[in-house]
Amino acid sequence: MDPSIALVIGMMRYTFLRLQLARDDERGYSAEAVILTALLAGLALAVGAIIVTKITGKANSIPVDSNGALP
Repeated sequence: MDPSIALVIGMMRYTFLRLQLARDDERGYSAEAVILTALLAGLALAVGAIIVTKITGKANSIPVDSNGALP
């Protein structure tokens, strides 16, 4: 067999085995996925805090009398 063909076949086998190992690897999430999830969770908390602040401000601006009833 020609050495260059043997080299190509060997590289193809190596690549196939590496892809198979990567596919079967179940060690957990990648660092990118964890960071993205943390950023999205932080963003959701920030949006929730903004909404609560706006609703509370609007509720506090509603005029009421000393008994808590609307005028």
